[in-house]
Amino acid sequence: MHPFSFATTAQLICETGSSRRLAGLCKERGARSVLVVTDPGITRFGLLDEVLPGFEHEGLPVAIYHQVLADPPENIVLAAVERAKSVKADLVIGFGGGSSMDVAKLVALLAHPDCTQSLADIYGVGNARGQRLPLIQVPTTAGTGSEVTQIAIVTTGATTKMGVVSPLLLPDLALLDADLTLGLPPAVTAATGIDAMVHAIEAYTSALKKNPLSD
Repeated sequence: MHPFSFATTAQLICETGSSRRLAGLCKERGARSVLVVTDPGITRFGLLDEVLPGFEHEGLPVAIYHQVLADPPENIVLAAVERAKSVKADLVIGFGGGSSMDVAKLVALLAHPDCTQSLADIYGVGNARGQRLPLIQVPTTAGTGSEVTQIAIVTTGATTKMGVVSPLLLPDLALLDADLTLGLPPAVTAATGIDAMVHAIEAYTSALKKNPLSD
């Protein structure tokens, strides 16, 4: 066996219906103001409808940024960061597909009160510095695995993308609630299921950075 290193999310909760206690999990982490980063489809399909009442029950202020687009451009990331700052969020939740979770990672980093870096500063591998806000990721599709990776991808132009790669982007908690996958359109369920399968095949058959944990 070749030497390897493996890093992932600190805590995983895999539990049907667990998203309904998301507010309590935020409260346990000392949150006083929470920002949920998501996309218009999540709100349109009502996937937050059973989640948000918990915040009212806990007396925990929550704001929602729901303008994330697929392959999010820089202006979406920066708008989400400003939203986090405006509500003085001290915990960020990525709720949805990979794009929402990628944006949430960057918001948690760039909206930290002590952050002195810009988005342009952190592109590349290991360029992010300092601290980030507490981060919880809640995937609603099967495919991307963004909730357990240290990468965020941003669209920087008409045909260009850049990545931010840093252990700082690994969330504190990934909440895996299978109930959230049930309300999606059939085409999304099929496409993201195939995405998950292809990711698994690629990891298993790859000669690069292959390791027993990924197998």
